Amino acid sequence: MDQLLEGLTDCQRDAVTHLHGPLLILAGPGSGKTRVVTHRIAWLLKQGVPAHQILAMTFTNKAAEEMRNRVERLAGQQAVWLGTFHRFCARLLRKYARFVGIEENYTVYDTGDSRRALRRTLEGMKVDMAGLSPDAIAKAISWAKNNLISPQQYQPNSRGLVGEVTRKVYPAYQAQLRRCNAADFDDLLLHVATLLRENPEVRASLDQRYRFIMVDEYQDTNLAQYVIVRALSVDHPNLAVTGDPDQSIYGWRGANLKNILDFEKDFPSVQVVRLEQNYRSTKRILRVASELIAHNVHRKQKDLFTENGNGRPVRLVTYPTHKDEAEQIAAQIAAEIHSGRRRPRDFAIFYRINALSRSLEFAMRDLGVPYQMVNGLEFFQRKEIKDVLAYLHLLNNPHDEVALLRVINTPRRGIGKTTIQRLADHATRSGISLLEAARQARDVPQVNGRSAGLVLKFVALFDRLASAADGPIEEILGLVLSETGYQKQLRDSDAEEDQERLANIEELLTVARDFDEHHEADGRVEAFLEESSLSTTRTAGRARSTG
Repeated sequence: MDQLLEGLTDCQRDAVTHLHGPLLILAGPGSGKTRVVTHRIAWLLKQGVPAHQILAMTFTNKAAEEMRNRVERLAGQQAVWLGTFHRFCARLLRKYARFVGIEENYTVYDTGDSRRALRRTLEGMKVDMAGLSPDAIAKAISWAKNNLISPQQYQPNSRGLVGEVTRKVYPAYQAQLRRCNAADFDDLLLHVATLLRENPEVRASLDQRYRFIMVDEYQDTNLAQYVIVRALSVDHPNLAVTGDPDQSIYGWRGANLKNILDFEKDFPSVQVVRLEQNYRSTKRILRVASELIAHNVHRKQKDLFTENGNGRPVRLVTYPTHKDEAEQIAAQIAAEIHSGRRRPRDFAIFYRINALSRSLEFAMRDLGVPYQMVNGLEFFQRKEIKDVLAYLHLLNNPHDEVALLRVINTPRRGIGKTTIQRLADHATRSGISLLEAARQARDVPQVNGRSAGLVLKFVALFDRLASAADGPIEEILGLVLSETGYQKQLRDSDAEEDQERLANIEELLTVARDFDEHHEADGRVEAFLEESSLSTTRTAGRARSTG
């Protein structure tokens, strides 16, 4: 028993040895939280708590595996349930699926499967998706499920198209899943929360089974997860949660900070333990972080400290523009590399949104610093950038079929693949460009009147853009974005990725403005496209060269 407590601080020991009743562990960064959780599980086992009565839930399989390995080292292999919320819910539904309208042998649809099911639903309903993406609808449905909103209860939370289409599609999509005896990831939480709310006997039985519950990163739980945890802690409120409101970063994904802030209201008899000693950072880093985080409005007070050394001073540098910032960062890295003191792989640059990478990429390229984008695409390789630039390519070269094929239905205009193929066949037979074939759409026998009308509307759009193609690049791009509706589509979307795409588009306008300031009017479009293409080629080559 002493071995389990050996080396723990007084606060850590208080958390580990707490047995009955609710427990809130406010764990600062680098404070040994995982050690406390795993030692507490081992302590419960040593106190005679049956392993099957212990339930520990995390947010990732990796975290669960790490905890499982540590518990086995401390207490041997045990039948403790230690896993993610979704895995736990999937396990429960194998026994109680009939209570929520599916069979026990249901299929769990991963993201790809659920997207395919949603697309089948959209196609079956013949939904007009002009200006919308299936991913935006999927995100709206996911948000609803994580907030325990059924298809019948769903109401749009904005005036955008996404909410209105979701209101129509959500019930049909859910019906499609039931016909297939399937559940998507969000259903796992929704179904179990519904099961526990609507079936008191089942809830009581599970509360009796799982008498000691632990939840990691409680500040990141959403409404569905909160309902599940609360329902299992009514008769035996031996609920221990670890977390830190100051480390909550998943509000955009549905995390509800109130779950941890109001824990003491939910459980008035709670014992609160603060893990405030940091083992990871230097004193100076911790001091700066603490001063900054103290300005948070919604938080639990903690006084972080460390026995580590002072370390090097923290530097705060401000620059007049993001271009100056990128150039100085690149210059500092280049100087260290050229001096032989550092290698390129010794450096990492973190930025807030993907749109900020563009100036950094340019600065690195100009100074010959090899770099590699991690989990992201280089600026000029991003879909929205290639979409918009394709309009410029077509304006510069009306014979560019690759550009035409990219933009003719972007944003969606209802011009289908069959229509495009028939235009392409007509162009080949007649020995003309695809754009000229589009101008003759009404003369192509296989293209019906409605489709021909849509094609000619696109041609008219192209002609309007072409009439202004001699102006500054920023103005041309602005016209493309407004005339096509591309920018409005992104602005009206509630989807996170669309807001990031909008930021990238706005950064492209900044690129165009900088270009206009340094280039003559003659041949401006061609020069801009050439510079963009070379930037892509050079940075891609350098990215491949890094180790």
